[in-house]
Amino acid sequence: QVQLVESGGGLVQAGDSLRLSCAASGRTFSSYTEGWFRQASGKEREFVAGISWSGGTTYYADSVKGRFTISRDNAKTTVYLRMNSLKPEDTAVYYCAARADSRIATNPFQYNYWGQGTQVTVSS
Repeated sequence: QVQLVESGGGLVQAGDSLRLSCAASGRTFSSYTEGWFRQASGKEREFVAGISWSGGTTYYADSVKGRFTISRDNAKTTVYLRMNSLKPEDTAVYYCAARADSRIATNPFQYNYWGQGTQVTVSS
């Protein structure tokens, strides 16, 4: 069992940066693949970024590639999402998720555990 708690969201202006954190508790955090997803109002939840258990492999949605960076610190059982050059279309509730598999997945239904989400709002 893994419990996930996101933090770091807020209201920023276009072009600003934010860093989201996802603190995990429970056993064997380092054996879980982690992902960040987001859901804008009235839209489906979409994949943003994923990272393998070791941190050696990352994968990004095309919409955030080059602007967002996912990382993890297994000693602190925390996953991060650094977001630069934010755009109004990045506005959404951001969720972290974990799956007990070595492969990064982009389908949210392939993740076993979810946090409660943190709101990110980017004004123009």
